[in-house]
Amino acid sequence: MIPMRFIMIGGFLGAGKTTTVARLARAYQRRGLNVGIVTNDQATDLVDTQLLRSQGFDVGEVAGSCFCCNFNALTGTVEKLEAARRPEVILTEPVGSCTDLVATVVQPLLRLCAERFEVAPYGVIVKPSHGRKILGNGQSGFSSKAAYIFKKQIEEADFAIINRIDELSPTECDDLAGLLQDFQPGLPILRISAKTGQGFDSLLEMLDQRGIFGRRILDLDYDIYAEGEAELGWLNSSLRVTAPAAFDLDQLLLSIVRRLRQSLKAENAETAHLKTIGLWEGFFGVANLIASDLEPELSLPSHCRTTEAEIVVNARVAIDPKLLEEHVTRSVHAACQAVGGTPQFRQTQSFRPGRPVPTHRYEEPLVTLGK
Repeated sequence: MIPMRFIMIGGFLGAGKTTTVARLARAYQRRGLNVGIVTNDQATDLVDTQLLRSQGFDVGEVAGSCFCCNFNALTGTVEKLEAARRPEVILTEPVGSCTDLVATVVQPLLRLCAERFEVAPYGVIVKPSHGRKILGNGQSGFSSKAAYIFKKQIEEADFAIINRIDELSPTECDDLAGLLQDFQPGLPILRISAKTGQGFDSLLEMLDQRGIFGRRILDLDYDIYAEGEAELGWLNSSLRVTAPAAFDLDQLLLSIVRRLRQSLKAENAETAHLKTIGLWEGFFGVANLIASDLEPELSLPSHCRTTEAEIVVNARVAIDPKLLEEHVTRSVHAACQAVGGTPQFRQTQSFRPGRPVPTHRYEEPLVTLGK
């Protein structure tokens, strides 16, 4: 049996992992390869899973824990994808607040599942909006403990990816690349736009490399790591909106995110990522916000007018989760009222992530394949 190519794309919350994974999946499909995708979240009702499935991809989800803390769920989800349609390529997107993935995911795959998987180089997407602040002046809006996670993600990467270059000037790209080189000398750095596809040939070429990867095992303080994750309020909420007259779904999604940005900014609560998806009868749209000082964007328009829609809201913000839930509830109600709609909340989960407890953790890298 030919091993499946296992590709993991990491990066902080809002870095652009889902858009990158979707574009990679389409690129591999054009090569005639079957592709499976595994998403990951600390809770259920993940926008990313809904979005990728809406685009026709075969997607499995590890929900309720990260890959590292439920390694068996990761491999079990891949098995389910195999049973349905054996993929040659597995694309995985870990939780954006996780690190230590080389020691807890890559190394276990190399040691315990070598016959099933061929592991590609591990790439981490660097979010420019927070990367320039954390690696530059250190004033990111997050505590030093949350910034610690951001830095550790870069430290363990086989290569770094600067995303959103379509929104950056050449000088801004060079400056961020310089900060990365100063922080991690010798680290290969790619520049891409997941939105436009610019630079993706270089990314595919990097991921096609064969050899032993995932050798940068971290010296990690799990107390700081746990406290950094717990700084973030985590919310996933699903609801249905109905209205007597048709409304513009895209404008509703943007309105929810805009109202949340304004409400949270008044609390001085730094946003790691806000994302909302609207779905109805084959139409889907996505609006998101990746930092408090940036404008919300309609990252994927639905061009849909409807009298009802399913909405999923995901929020990762440096605020108490109960307060975050109040902000989301108020913003959703106000946005729906503005279009004459009524929201019916089905499920809301708001919490702080618990302390990471990996299933496996190897403190030394594998030196030779199969040993």
